[in-house]
Amino acid sequence: MEYRSNSMSRLAAKAGRLPAGLRSFVLTRAFGRIVPFLGTAGLCFEEVTQQRLIVSIRNRRKVQNHIKGVHAAAMALLAETATGFVVGMNVPDDKLMLLKSMHVNYTRRSQGDMRAVATLDEAQIQRMYVEEKGDVTVNVTVTDESGEAPVQCEMVWTWIPKKRPQ
Repeated sequence: MEYRSNSMSRLAAKAGRLPAGLRSFVLTRAFGRIVPFLGTAGLCFEEVTQQRLIVSIRNRRKVQNHIKGVHAAAMALLAETATGFVVGMNVPDDKLMLLKSMHVNYTRRSQGDMRAVATLDEAQIQRMYVEEKGDVTVNVTVTDESGEAPVQCEMVWTWIPKKRPQ
């Protein structure tokens, strides 16, 4: 399937031409300008494509809970960011995307740094191109340093026209 571009995917494509050592830094800074809170939380974009997005967070003091793990809200932010940006890589520029629902189940204590991997399949991406409005449940897996998933997340994103019908 040939993917169409939008402003976010064009930005990611430009960053993709940079040396590997710079790519993550530039994407993280650029996306942090789109959503300033991401920089505050210290999220890092590791991989950005129209089908898959990986974002991580280091377990450091400013994102920790009372037991020195990544805070529950930071884990949810990680999943929300990964799913939102993979949708953002595909939604046409004349559409507005919004988080419709977020469901997070915390299943065990986390250990160390965390990573979220969000993916879209071709059918989901195609719907964003052809449907005026709709929603999509984005597959996301959040793991910690042990490789285990301390949270199970379901994120549903919707898209609507930016301009309301007259």
